[in-house]
Amino acid sequence: MTKIEKWTVLAILIIIALIPVYGSRFFVFLFTDILIFGLFALSLNLLLGYTGLVSFGHAAYFGIGAYTCALLIKKAGIDFMLSLLAAGLFGAVGALLIGFFCVRLTKIYFAMLTLAFSQIIWAIAFKWNALTGGDNGIMGIDFPPYLDSKVKFFYFVLVVFTTSLIILRTIVNSPFGRVLVAIRENPARTEFIGINVKRFQLLAFIISGFFASVSGGLFCMFNHSVFPSFCNWSMSAEVLIMALLGGIYNFFGPVIGAGLLLYLRMESTSFTAYWPLILGTILCLLLFFFPGGIAGFVQDRFQKWRAAK
Repeated sequence: MTKIEKWTVLAILIIIALIPVYGSRFFVFLFTDILIFGLFALSLNLLLGYTGLVSFGHAAYFGIGAYTCALLIKKAGIDFMLSLLAAGLFGAVGALLIGFFCVRLTKIYFAMLTLAFSQIIWAIAFKWNALTGGDNGIMGIDFPPYLDSKVKFFYFVLVVFTTSLIILRTIVNSPFGRVLVAIRENPARTEFIGINVKRFQLLAFIISGFFASVSGGLFCMFNHSVFPSFCNWSMSAEVLIMALLGGIYNFFGPVIGAGLLLYLRMESTSFTAYWPLILGTILCLLLFFFPGGIAGFVQDRFQKWRAAK
């Protein structure tokens, strides 16, 4: 990351931190949502953009995190902080078990197996009424005393998001991250030089599952409830679109995509019931005119401008 990028990111985070001071409650709500789903999209992009693994079932870990957090708070009386950490750990274990089978397949078979496991998680959440509440979900999850307002929770989410951002950025810039990129570009050649490709893919799967589950735990508390739809295929599709919209080959692209998509959804649903039609149109335009996503398009134009100088 260049100095310009570092100062830009720092400036954006400071501006976001000032939203409760100068912005309305609407923007506090919106940016809390964006930070949570931005983290969710970043976790997916560790697989998609850096390892080259297309997952259609990433919502499974989001749902595992949400349900773990909700059950520990409501039924075991465990503090939210410990519940959130447990949500991440349970998500990592779930990713280990699911990834163990998924990384043995490639391309479309890998993608379909991730979807199959995600639907199994959804079916468990939907049918196990005694534990998960079935279709009614689990409701009435209140903020803990030390986070007893939307503003306090916003700042907590901002801290978790920033910490996760730094960790994920460190990972992708490390030798481990460079191996993931090598696997994305040419897994056969990477295997040939002595690197255990499946092991690295599984490790990426586990890390990705951890951060996806943390975002699920945050969303559970933010939403004060959890439902089976949190781990349905539609949630996986939505976060995949976020990553593609922002740009999967730019580290911050998924966050940009999450912010843009959530803002458009919030604005459009206030005056039309045809959000799925709008979403489909956005996806078509994206694939035809912005294959590298918004961040990729801007980065490409900036590089051409610098080269022309």
